[in-house]
Formats: sequence, C-alpha cells, structure tokens
Amino acid sequence: MSNWPILSVLIWFPCLGAIIVLLAGSARPHLARWLTLAFSVITFALSLVMLTQYQIGDGGFQLQENLRWIPGINTSYHLGVDGIAVALIVLTTFTSILVIGGAWQVIKDKVHQYMAAMLVLEGLLIGVFCAMDALLFYLFFEAILIPMFFLIGIWGGPRRVYATLKFFIYTFFGSIFFLIGLLYMYHRTGSFDLATLWAFPFTMREQSWLFFSFLIAFAVKTPMVPVHTWLPDAHVEAPTGGSVILAAIMLKVGTYGFIRFSLPIVPDASQHFAWLIILLSLIAIIYIGYVALVQPDMKKLVAYSSIAHMGFVTLGLFIVYMLARGQHDVQTAQLGVQGAVVQMVSHGFVSGALFTCIGVMYDRLHTREIAAYGGLAKVMPWFAAFWVLFAMANCGLPFTSGFVGEFMVILSAFIANPWIALFAAFSLIIGAAYTLWLVKRIVWGAAPSKEAAAMPKLTAREGWVLTAFAVAVLAMGVYPWPLMHLMDSSVAQLVTHLMTSKIG
Repeated sequence: MSNWPILSVLIWFPCLGAIIVLLAGSARPHLARWLTLAFSVITFALSLVMLTQYQIGDGGFQLQENLRWIPGINTSYHLGVDGIAVALIVLTTFTSILVIGGAWQVIKDKVHQYMAAMLVLEGLLIGVFCAMDALLFYLFFEAILIPMFFLIGIWGGPRRVYATLKFFIYTFFGSIFFLIGLLYMYHRTGSFDLATLWAFPFTMREQSWLFFSFLIAFAVKTPMVPVHTWLPDAHVEAPTGGSVILAAIMLKVGTYGFIRFSLPIVPDASQHFAWLIILLSLIAIIYIGYVALVQPDMKKLVAYSSIAHMGFVTLGLFIVYMLARGQHDVQTAQLGVQGAVVQMVSHGFVSGALFTCIGVMYDRLHTREIAAYGGLAKVMPWFAAFWVLFAMANCGLPFTSGFVGEFMVILSAFIANPWIALFAAFSLIIGAAYTLWLVKRIVWGAAPSKEAAAMPKLTAREGWVLTAFAVAVLAMGVYPWPLMHLMDSSVAQLVTHLMTSKIG
C-alpha cells in the first residue's frame, strides 16, 4: 500500500473520468451527471486515503513519485506533498463534489462536455499542488487555463467572449515571465527539480530578477492589485460552477506559487521586496473593499471581496520577514504563513458558498442585480439563514472559518508592525459594511417584485450543497486545530528555509 502511487491516481483518475463522461455523449446527460458525481466522490475518498497515509509531524515531502520524464533536459515526473499541499488537495476534491452537485440541473446544454471539463480541471489543480518539478508545475499551472477557458467561453454569460479573452491575455502575460524565470534557473542549475532550485545559491541580482518574474505570474493568478481587473469580468460571465472553482481553488494557485517558488528559491530578494507585497496587499484589502461597497451586481461584489481577502493571504506570507527580523524566532515568524494558509482554505469554503448562493438566486430570477431581490427571510427562510451564515463568515465573525485566518494574519502583522495591523484591521470594518449592506438588501424588507416574492424554496439538492459548505465553515471556525496541526511542521520547515540567506 505504501508504494501505491496515490498522487498520480489523484491527478489522472478524474481525467480518465472525463474521457468516460465524454463517451456517454450528449444524448444521455443524466448518465454524464451520475458518472461525474461518481468519479468526483471516489477522488474525494482517495484524497482522504492520501490524508491517512501522510505522516503528520514529519514536515518533509511525502508520498513521493519520481520517474524519468525527459532525460535530455534533466526533468522528471516528480510528485510529493507536504501538509500545505495535502490541505489544498482535500479542499479541491471536497469543493469539486459540491460544484458538480450545484450544476446538476442548472447546466442543460452540452452536459457531458461541461462535466468532463470539471473533472479535467480537478485533476490538473491537484497536479499543481503535487508537482515537485518546476517544469511539471508550469505545465499543470498553465493547463488549468484550458478547461476554465471553455467553461467561461461556452457556458458563460452574454459577454463571455470578452471575459475569456481578457482572462487569457492576463494569465498568458504572467506566464511568459514565469517561463523566462524557469529557463534562466535551468540555465544556471541544469535542473528543474524544486529541491535543487531551493538549495542553489542564486546571487542577489539573480534573485531580484527571478523574484519579479515570479511576482508577475503569481500576482495575476492570485490576483493582486493592479493586475486584478480580469477577475470580476471572469466571475460575472462564468457559470456558477466556474465561479465557485475559480474563487475556491484557482485563486489559491497563485499564492501557492509564492510558497513554492518566491519564498524558498529567492528568499533574500523576497525579504528585500517584502515591503512591496505588503503595500500591494494593504491596497487590495482597503481599496478593493471600497470598490466592493458600491457594486450593484452580487457576483461582482463577491468577486471584489475575494480580491480583498486574498490580500490577507499575501500579507501573511510576506509579513514573515518582518517577524523574522524583529523576533528572530521561527515559531513567531511562522504565525503569518500559518494564517495565510488557513485563510486560503477558509476563503475556499466561504467564497464557494457565496457564489453557490448567488447561483441559486440567479436560477430563479435570471439576474444578479441586488435591487431585484429582497425579503428572502420571508420567501426562502432556510436559504436566508445560509446567506446570513456565509456573510458572517465573510466578515470574519468568530466561530466561523473566516475569523481564524484573518485573526492570525492581523496578529502577526501587529507583532511585526502595529501600523500595518491597524490598516489590515480597518478592512474588517469595510468588509462588514459591504457584506452586511448586501445582506440587508436581499434578506430583509419586502420583495421588490412579484417574481421575487414567489421564488421557489430551496430544493433538496441545493440544501445539501449549502449544508456541506456550512458544516465546513463552522467546523473550521470552531475547531481549526486539525488543519493547523496538519501543516504545522511543513510551515516550520518553510520558514526555517526562507530565513536562511543564500548570499551569506
């Protein structure tokens, strides 16, 4: 059992499922749905098997698979996971089931192709989190654009062509710089293996150039200010399932890139330019929060909210250098990174739940305009209860998952510099303002139209999907220790590594 290539199975099993779903054909959409659900449930079960095989407390990379791939360029099919990757893989497989359940009756055109695209996307995202070879990471990193491109371009809204082109141009722009950085590292080291790149003593000048090549690529994917403008358009035009995967998982690929490349490969440049990331993060947290406040479209509001919340992630990742300088203590320094990873997982649950709620409403009135809704507490009381819960989690209310990560990041910022903590904490007020303002308009008061007053109650399928999200949000908020224990050793090793200068 220990030699079983569980990571390869996790990556390629959903891709195999996509082929089988495509073979079901367009004439049997119900079969395509059930096949997709079966493959996603089995993939989730496999991710739990991986979790049981992972030795918590041993922070190194485990369950490794290393096969010669392209010997001429010294690259290999090298997979492995640490506690951070394991958490994100389980998040991916869990969310995928809910996305497929949410799209069960919503997608009626080309059902088999939609479901196949979802399975391929799931497999490729798992590949990103498992890759320990830089070239392999790059291929998975770029390949996830293909199914997402089709999800928005085929099943998206009226301006889907504009949104897909903007999405592609932005991400392709970032990818070019990432590729140039990879080629330079290969030129210097003769290898794409991440362990080799982590150990190689790049000079400060080299680190600086590599830092910006990584920054451009990962900032687009995260997305960070000022390369964030593709996200609201992509969210607005994407189908509900695409928005959920985009917010819950794909945005984490960018911040995961910072963890795997920027922090360990160029630690000195990351420390030197940490102020830049912290500044951009604070701008995202505060300025984008104000932008969210004035949005009349629910999806755009939650999309801008996602950008602001991802600002907490990048702040937590790079505040570590200020902590390291001030405290000279690994345990204190790792607080920011831990908070960032907790925030990544929490944002996956909360944003996924909010976009699912918006999808439920859109399926009934076919509009995302906030002004078209009202009185949900009377019309759909259970649904209104879910809305309030997820909105509170989005505000960072205690005992919800949103509180844990933001509190850890703000606490680490306070230890590093109270002024940074003050600005970050101020965002909680802005976040509460735009979230509660949204809830006030759609949940309370009277329905603004006959159609809004006659919206059908939640279906059992919708109820189960939202219940699963609610359980995850509350469980992580009440008892976050299992997640933190899972990644504790891995974060400690990462922080020890990035605090070690490569230039003496």
